[in-house]
Amino acid sequence: MSDKTMTADEAVSRLRSGMTLGIGGWGSRRKPMALVRALLRSGITDLTVVSCGGPDVGMLAAAGRIRKLVAAFVTLDSIPLEPHYRAARERGALELMEIDEAMFLWGLRAAAGRLPFLPVRAGIGSDVMRVNPGLRTITSPYVDGETFVAMPALRLDAALVHLNRADRLGNGQYLGPDPYFDDLFCEAADTAYVSCERVVDTAELTKEAAPQTLLVKRHTVTGVVEAPNGADFTSCVPDYGRDEALQRYYATTPWPEFAERFLGGGEPAYRSAVQDWRKERI
Repeated sequence: MSDKTMTADEAVSRLRSGMTLGIGGWGSRRKPMALVRALLRSGITDLTVVSCGGPDVGMLAAAGRIRKLVAAFVTLDSIPLEPHYRAARERGALELMEIDEAMFLWGLRAAAGRLPFLPVRAGIGSDVMRVNPGLRTITSPYVDGETFVAMPALRLDAALVHLNRADRLGNGQYLGPDPYFDDLFCEAADTAYVSCERVVDTAELTKEAAPQTLLVKRHTVTGVVEAPNGADFTSCVPDYGRDEALQRYYATTPWPEFAERFLGGGEPAYRSAVQDWRKERI
């Protein structure tokens, strides 16, 4: 067993243009934003992004880094539709595979199990089949003869997720109310990079919470990045909630202006820019 710790920039340096990239979290909740910011500092582009989308998708779409998006939604939660994603979609800047949330889950499960597809009832009788003409149905070989959507595996070249705690070996722990699909993103990917609020000794992982909070297993993880406030401005409960004021500013500010102010440097520069912005508001 080896020490898998690295910086956000080191993790992103292992990614390549044209990859299929899964991004964990849900809407504007526990998104690996420090890793997304590092990705935005790189020259990586032409990505197929698989995400329960939030500002990760909005920022990458605004920056022109996404070729294709696979998602069930793209939201900021308290702001129903992510505005920078909407603008990119309206100008035809990316291809979209929009699917039901259950189909999204089954696609990740198929990929995690290294299966080509899994049957799912979701999508039958809906416009999902019309807007995704590449999807196929399958008939049960048993006496019921039921028809299902054959949801293809969402295989990932790499995954980025953010958790509350992790050890140096790659075991990751969530302390909030919902695991989202972060474990499946890691299992569905060839490589996975976990950022966390704090890297702790392995023994400490079960001191703070029950063993079932150990969501991500080390054998699915390639790298661990200690990134305090690494989900900001999204929430990372119970460590912190969503920064609604900064999220509103992001949602109402032209992308070039927001990017120039907050995303021109590394994480220390980002935190400094956020502090300066808060002082201005006061």
